[in-house]
Amino acid sequence: MQGGCGSRPTASDADRQGVRPAAVAAVDAALHAAGLDPHRPAPGEWGVALPCAGRPLHVGIAVRAGLVEARAEVLGSAAADPAWLLHRNRRALRVVRYATSAAGDVWVHGDLPAAGLTAAAVDELLGRLVEAADAARSYASSPSAAIVRSR
Repeated sequence: MQGGCGSRPTASDADRQGVRPAAVAAVDAALHAAGLDPHRPAPGEWGVALPCAGRPLHVGIAVRAGLVEARAEVLGSAAADPAWLLHRNRRALRVVRYATSAAGDVWVHGDLPAAGLTAAAVDELLGRLVEAADAARSYASSPSAAIVRSR
């Protein structure tokens, strides 16, 4: 069934529609405009280090299955209260969201449709990713977070 509820475009669908090359060009343009020198582990993938709360935030970006995905590990395990993360996901974040690994590490994820992607949209996605990471790192280093972790 094509285009049914819950179906995702495949990589070949995106390539046939010319989405992937245009999305790759938009990501390249955004990174170049920001003066970043990304690592390119594979076609359609980038790795960049962005400043965040006094230390680098290592962000992975990839064009996959009709989406541009960005993600970064923000904090080690047990560094943030899960209730705080859920509250921020529901109330304060747009385009990006927090997630935790099985080990409890905190990640921030964001994605945009690759179709019609612009360099400005990529820049906004990365900005929101850094803002969310900064908020989590600031919260984790606050006295109130230390009280929650000690319970």
